[in-house]
Amino acid sequence: MLGLSLPAGDQIAVPGSAHRLVSYESGGFTAVMTNRMGSHGRSIALTEDPARHPAVFAAAFNTGDPAAVENVYEDLGVLVAEPGSPVAGADREAANTRLLGLGLPIDVRPRHVYVAGDIALLIVDWSINGDAPDGAKVDIRGTATDIARRGPDGKWRYVIDNPFGTA
Repeated sequence: MLGLSLPAGDQIAVPGSAHRLVSYESGGFTAVMTNRMGSHGRSIALTEDPARHPAVFAAAFNTGDPAAVENVYEDLGVLVAEPGSPVAGADREAANTRLLGLGLPIDVRPRHVYVAGDIALLIVDWSINGDAPDGAKVDIRGTATDIARRGPDGKWRYVIDNPFGTA
């Protein structure tokens, strides 16, 4: 279950799950995908509506494909993977891949969307819940404070993805 609904015109293709080994260490979850999924054949349509961008992110995340998730960010976009620790580029992809390694879907619920021209502030409640591949219970949640920008193509992408808001 994706935990979201997509309007007509938004397209996703959700593959079968990959096998993952997940372990918990003092620094957090570490995941190794034993059957890394490629990005070919996946279609996550970006949106022209900033209020729909969190749902697009969730659809990309729920494919389990790091490349699909990377598509929702601007090239220089930042992910605040841990409070006070922004990452970009390959480090951003690695941080998202660690969460994908849990093999669980993300559920998003936009609370507020404020738009000024081509910039949007998105306040989004999110959660990742369920049983990890090792049987451990997972309950990760937060309220994101995100900034998205409309690109020249009219599509919205994250400039700053801050999943833990003001924490």
